[in-house]
Amino acid sequence: MIREEQEPVELEINVDTVRWIIEKAREFDEKVAPAEPHSGSNPSDDNESEILEDYSDDATGQELRAAINRLDEDESVDLIALTWVGRGDFDRTTWQEARDLARERHRPQSARYLMGIPNLGDCLEEGLDALGYEAEE
Repeated sequence: MIREEQEPVELEINVDTVRWIIEKAREFDEKVAPAEPHSGSNPSDDNESEILEDYSDDATGQELRAAINRLDEDESVDLIALTWVGRGDFDRTTWQEARDLARERHRPQSARYLMGIPNLGDCLEEGLDALGYEAEE
């Protein structure tokens, strides 16, 4: 959904793709180090708490990484720039500057860079909002 009060900034990445990445980033951010790496307990007995623990074979991180890696260069640049806008480094008036810097610094490790930002989902949501989009449909 596009907000009515301001003309949205044109993006090279689909807003629905950003929304999906926000969802996965938030799931990924919720992960914690395993209390007992090989507990052997039954998930139903421990209220499924292991779902929040970060194991190397966890699908959440793999899905987020794969989604970011599937983006073409323009989409990756926009995702990085959106993150910076949401973090407060840039705003809608300096959007092109953010894109230019993201393009200059864009590397094949975009997923690793973005997944290293602890509040990626929040930054992307704030970035969408600043550029005139609703983060939720």
